[in-house]
Amino acid sequence: MASPNAPFFPIIYVRGYAMTEREQDETTADPFCGFNLGSTVYRATPDKTKPAKKFVFESPVLRLMSDFGYADVYDNGLDILDSEWEGSISLRSIVIYRYYEQASALLGTGKTPDISQFARGLSDLILRVRDLACANPDNRLAPEDFRCHLVAHSMGGLVCRAFLQNPDLGDDQARASVDKVFTYATPHNGIDVAGINVPQWLSAADMNNFNRENMARYLKLEALYKKTQRVDWLPEEAFPSERFFCMIGTNRSDYDVALGLSRTFAGHGSDGLVRIENASVWGVNARGKFSAPCATAYTYRSHSGYFGIVNSEEAYQNLTRFLFGDVRVDIWVDIDSVQLPPEIQGKAVNALYQFELLASPRGKRWYLTRRMAEEDSVACRSHQDLVDPAKKDARSIYLSTVFLANRARVNPARPSLAYGMTLGVRVPDYEVERKFWADTHYEGGYLFRDTVIVEMVPPQTPGDAWTTRFGWQSDNVGHATESLAYRTLKTGKQVMTIAFGNDNAPGIAGRVRFVVSAWNAPADGQEVQ
Repeated sequence: MASPNAPFFPIIYVRGYAMTEREQDETTADPFCGFNLGSTVYRATPDKTKPAKKFVFESPVLRLMSDFGYADVYDNGLDILDSEWEGSISLRSIVIYRYYEQASALLGTGKTPDISQFARGLSDLILRVRDLACANPDNRLAPEDFRCHLVAHSMGGLVCRAFLQNPDLGDDQARASVDKVFTYATPHNGIDVAGINVPQWLSAADMNNFNRENMARYLKLEALYKKTQRVDWLPEEAFPSERFFCMIGTNRSDYDVALGLSRTFAGHGSDGLVRIENASVWGVNARGKFSAPCATAYTYRSHSGYFGIVNSEEAYQNLTRFLFGDVRVDIWVDIDSVQLPPEIQGKAVNALYQFELLASPRGKRWYLTRRMAEEDSVACRSHQDLVDPAKKDARSIYLSTVFLANRARVNPARPSLAYGMTLGVRVPDYEVERKFWADTHYEGGYLFRDTVIVEMVPPQTPGDAWTTRFGWQSDNVGHATESLAYRTLKTGKQVMTIAFGNDNAPGIAGRVRFVVSAWNAPADGQEVQ
């Protein structure tokens, strides 16, 4: 049964890594540990020589307060973990996990504890928040019904995963209290420097927290790591992958930490520190088999700074729609066929197909997700992946997840929720017998590129049907006019498909697959505001 308070639960923010003593002191001196930072600029293109655009984003803290009525829990100069703090808290509370206090020279010992201690501290904080929320009579809340959201940046996401995945690092009641987890730019598969994982022996400033062998231990993934050499796995029995969101930054150029050395060694395909391929999480079942990708979105933002990911409108929109939204849409493409140029058909060909995606809700100036070739954030498949009958799974490509919100409708009187999705498949650089084939090659070309508008009306009462329409912009700009049929899965989710592509040579054909579900369904008699 859904909680009558859903989805507005306390938000616990877990900040990221602070390397030096100065950085630890700076975060200790900041009441909100960076969650209160905003921005007035964003990059419209990957070209740093072009001026930035102005766009004011006040900060996650201020927007959660103004948009959803949240409040901080500081009172009379005290934090809720201080022994002198008295009282109770609202369910719409923002709580900052200030785990670096104990490491700082200002309020702590000056020695950084192990990440396992941070995970245990998070467990204790959740139980403290639960007790204070249950003590408020206005909440009408029993301890077993308490839920909270975890929101984390960078290493903070690893603290959350260590707490959730390792039964030795916290309390089971605290783990059962977590409703959703949202991570910004977390190195879920560790940090690579110049293509090499941070070594285990590099204990200075706790850098070995990002070594995969160490991570496998504190994330309780030793067996999976031994099998796959990866640690970006989320066991479903530890926490459901459906309730986990990964926000990924793709702008390395604006990350200026260490005078730009960090982005240099992180390389292309990163946010300046965390590689894109290491920033998401994948669910695994009890047999250790892949079950589902966690919800993932991409934005042209760097790891932190003026153009950072936490202080961005795009990430905030994904955060609040994931926490409080009404409709979830997982976006896949299923490839039916690819055609080579006539001149090289029948030859030994290597080619890499790049799949781009842009998705934005109706009436907004930003993208919920943005995957572009120039930003190294595309999904890729080789020619062999798409033509080998034995690689059926490789032809189904997860692209991203978007959440839609009733409260964000441009016209409140219109019941439909709509978004535009641009799908592009770049013409690959064909290699014939290991040599680049230059004939008819034009850089930046597309095998397919078009924008589809999808407009959907969720069921107004239980048992009603979804009403969905779509329209390709090449046919009718700005309108969704064709009905979109769907089938219902055993899980209750709806699957809708739209054919795309062509029979050209070269060419590609397939289907865009939307897996749609109601999100944050209210309890009986309740209405989501």
